[in-house]
Amino acid sequence: MREILIALTLLCGISAATQAAPAPTNVIIVFCDNLGYGDIEPFGSKVHRTPELNRMAREGRRFTHFYVSAGVCTPSRASLITGCYSQRVGMHWNPRDGQVLRPVSPYGLNPDEFTIAELFQRKGYATGMIGKWHLGDQPPFLPTRQGFDYFYGIPYSDDMTQDVGQRLGERYQGETWPPLPLMENETVIDAPVDRNELTRLYTEKAVAWIGEHRDKPFFLYLPQAMPGSTRHPFASEAFRGKSQNGPWGDAIEELDWSMGQILNALRDLHLAERTLVIWTSDNGAPTTGNPEDPSRGSNAPFHGRGYTTSEGAFRMPTIMWQPGTVPAGTTCDQLATTMDLLPTCAHLIQDTQPLPNPIDGKDILPLVYGTPGAKTPHKVFYYYSQQQLQAVRSGPWKLFLPVEPIGSHPHFSKQQPPTTLLFQLEQDIACQHNVAEEHPDVVARLTRLAEQARADLGDEGQPGSGQRPAGKIETPPQPVVKSGN
Repeated sequence: MREILIALTLLCGISAATQAAPAPTNVIIVFCDNLGYGDIEPFGSKVHRTPELNRMAREGRRFTHFYVSAGVCTPSRASLITGCYSQRVGMHWNPRDGQVLRPVSPYGLNPDEFTIAELFQRKGYATGMIGKWHLGDQPPFLPTRQGFDYFYGIPYSDDMTQDVGQRLGERYQGETWPPLPLMENETVIDAPVDRNELTRLYTEKAVAWIGEHRDKPFFLYLPQAMPGSTRHPFASEAFRGKSQNGPWGDAIEELDWSMGQILNALRDLHLAERTLVIWTSDNGAPTTGNPEDPSRGSNAPFHGRGYTTSEGAFRMPTIMWQPGTVPAGTTCDQLATTMDLLPTCAHLIQDTQPLPNPIDGKDILPLVYGTPGAKTPHKVFYYYSQQQLQAVRSGPWKLFLPVEPIGSHPHFSKQQPPTTLLFQLEQDIACQHNVAEEHPDVVARLTRLAEQARADLGDEGQPGSGQRPAGKIETPPQPVVKSGN
């Protein structure tokens, strides 16, 4: 009898432990395109209406020092996907395309790189990608070959259309560019796709995909196409002409609606409390250069436009949301980056296997969940433009190196002499006061950190010991869809 009672007690204990085990956490990353820090209300916009993002911020956590590792599309996306500076994985520049992959390129993200999707896959998660890929349009480089079970979207920027290619002619082999393709997995399902409908299509597909995977842990990567690179972004009829800021505002207000649809779906499916949602952008807005004209976005209160190494190009409006776990209505002012998402997710889903390649990202889960006293794990952060190291941040200090600019240095033109510029970012948020002469010790320390980056990640004309090659196919690349099909 005693043995039976012991056995029953053990069984009950096992059952209780099983019932108490928390469900795996789902993760959704929403990555807007060219949306600036000052473009949404939670980060200061007075011209765009973003009620859904306002609610997300009230229920979640704003990050005010959250960085991308590049001020332009392809390198920025490569960093999020791999947890590395784009210079480490060879996605910062190539001789055919420059710094951004073009259609029908032989280059793409090397399949030997370990991606955030592959991290989730090896823990049994469903992995989906809906939106803009821009890491290679040839078969070996497509999302379905890089860890995603499902792909729905476009393989590169929506402004890389056949018409643009024809105007470019031989430049970037533009005459080979096909009509803009909408793809499902590895099949073109529409070409050219109506760019006005991209945000709506992505949102509807994302909500449906979440519903289909409600009973299994999932990872969804949703890189939106808007507001995008064109002077006149696109929006569906329900939003077109409705904002106070022309097409740019229309696109942002539709993105806000999109985020609301996704969060509402999570609430309706009772998935909200076990889903971490991260909302951010791939680089700053291009802007018009006139602070009084927000028609091409706003990076206020920071200096600089997108595509440079300014704070306006690198520091992103970021909100993280998981009711009951991410502390509501809070702000994190510690430095964090998109490169951190891969190792942070590894901690979150309890993946303890070693990564196959060195990465640059750090685990920031204590910052995400508001652990008291949590500090940034980064001692240094580097600002590259293509192959050139242009700036270094350590603590509150940002040093612009005295380099000959290659077209994207935000503080001086090629005609001006190289100058050492030092800014205290916490006190001088707009980078207006050069204090290099007052702090030679800081200049010297950050210059030494720059030398470490040059040795590891390279600099213009100087390869680094830690760099790995991009993927490249040996056969001539082919368009994903033939002209006229």
